[in-house]
Amino acid sequence: MSGRLAGKVAVVTGAASGIGQGCAAMFRTEGATVIGVDREGADRTCDLLDEAAVTALFADIGQVHGRIDVLVNAAAFAVFDWIEHLSYADWKRTLAGELDIVFLPTRAAWGWLKASGRASVINFASANARHALEGSPALAHCAGKGGILAMTRQLAMEGGPHGIRANTIAPGFIRTAATERHLAADPTFADQVLAKNMVKLLGEPHDIAFAATWLASDEALYVTGADIAVDGGATAW
Repeated sequence: MSGRLAGKVAVVTGAASGIGQGCAAMFRTEGATVIGVDREGADRTCDLLDEAAVTALFADIGQVHGRIDVLVNAAAFAVFDWIEHLSYADWKRTLAGELDIVFLPTRAAWGWLKASGRASVINFASANARHALEGSPALAHCAGKGGILAMTRQLAMEGGPHGIRANTIAPGFIRTAATERHLAADPTFADQVLAKNMVKLLGEPHDIAFAATWLASDEALYVTGADIAVDGGATAW
């Protein structure tokens, strides 16, 4: 199918790389008007942890385009370390980079999403919100992604009367510039990931983009508060 998102205005954060970049590219292919947001290398640049800057950005996007139908919160940042080495500053930095970075854009876009009447918010939980991966020092990341899962269910409830659907995608291990560093740092890490997977493949950004396209489209009008695992079966054991 093509044109599945024709006529929709979509904002994708984290659009300069990885999953966000994959979603933005596929949304454009499917006919959406896409405004990619990132710190650099995107249609619009913004520090998504700066409350005033985020508020101004979304006000401008809404005024320029007249609507926001889809918000994809793909931007994220996390510090990975074992608990005995994880500083409190890095713990707080990670929670801001997993939770605040979703809260601020969603709040800023909410009025425009309500005005759409048929809007979709897509957030990213993780397989790490449901299980621990042996060998992965991901305590703060797991806490943040668990919070995203709970936050999105609440958004689904608050958005329901206004025609706003809110769902999460829970990726397994996806090859991106960021995750390639983990693979390079530990030659056994890929084998640990694949040992958890039923499908013996590492994921790619387009695997997530296909799920996001469906959730953004009117094909998913009856889907809200859901968590879609795209993880090679890692959490299905």
